[in-house]
Amino acid sequence: MKIIHKDIRKGEIKVKAENLDDLWYLSSLIEPKDLVKGMTLRKIKIGSDSDRNAKIVKKKVFMTIEIEKIDYDPGLLRVSGKTVESYEEIPKGSYHTFNIEESSIISITKEKWMKYQLDKLNEAVSAKQPNILICILDREEAIFALSKRSGYDILTSIQGDVQKKEDRAVAKGSFYQEIIKILEEYAKRYKIENIIVASPAFWKEELLKHIKDEDLKKKIFLATCSSVSENAINEVLRRPEVQEVLRQDRIAKETYFVDSLLAEIKSKGAAVYGMKDTEESANSGAVKTLLVTDSFIHNLRTNQKFGRLDSIMKLVDSTKGEIHIITSQNEAGKRLDGLGGIGAILRYKLEY
Repeated sequence: MKIIHKDIRKGEIKVKAENLDDLWYLSSLIEPKDLVKGMTLRKIKIGSDSDRNAKIVKKKVFMTIEIEKIDYDPGLLRVSGKTVESYEEIPKGSYHTFNIEESSIISITKEKWMKYQLDKLNEAVSAKQPNILICILDREEAIFALSKRSGYDILTSIQGDVQKKEDRAVAKGSFYQEIIKILEEYAKRYKIENIIVASPAFWKEELLKHIKDEDLKKKIFLATCSSVSENAINEVLRRPEVQEVLRQDRIAKETYFVDSLLAEIKSKGAAVYGMKDTEESANSGAVKTLLVTDSFIHNLRTNQKFGRLDSIMKLVDSTKGEIHIITSQNEAGKRLDGLGGIGAILRYKLEY
């Protein structure tokens, strides 16, 4: 995420979504009654309603809407609401939906940005892409690269010695062993936790069969690419497999928080779960860390019952508690959803 402009006094922050993960962050930051402003496509009728030859065209329009609904699917965020002023042929109060994707630029205006929201925004902005070792191979060549936040560095490339067998070219076992040796060396040198191995066909699976080191094998994610070239590295970096690797750091943090909550619950320590007990703890100023799943928030918004949770979150924020939104798509989020979608680690144990 990139912050383009920020004016907290006016409650306005202008951001650019730089990757798919940023859409998830924005889905948890944008709320009903927020104002979202940006360039968008809008269907506009050219001609009067009674004109048979009137045409409907899609036109780029810069507009502001007051948010009523937020829908998030991996890869696309939709926010809907009413326009706050007239725009050429579009009357004030018309419904419109912004489709927010990678590279979208929008301004979000809130009556007040809460601390946890600014922390979440700063987390998205400062999120460091973990080092990812990329290996692209076929039977004749292998290219090794190290990903960076703004691209990649080519580390080395090697050529294979192709032999013929049953009229099909195959890579010699020694070629695979050379690739494995280089993977091990770079993994150690750059402290790599994630490796993407990509190939146009079945070469990646063949390489995996030759890897005996289970620790190395656990770090490997397989992906597909169209060729073995530098252009293919950019192709691989856009693959969903790589986006999944980039989410691992956040998932690890979310797992830590949920594990801590469950440990406190199991030991009957300073923790609560469910809306009622969490609300009572927040009213007592006892909440140190509030955990809420994104699906719980989405369901409350859909059923127009978000106000109660919003009050809890504002109360926790005002008493200097931490608030973490946990994605329900990972295992930690599913476990928290099993507790009702909300829980809290307390500053001290309460007796009810």
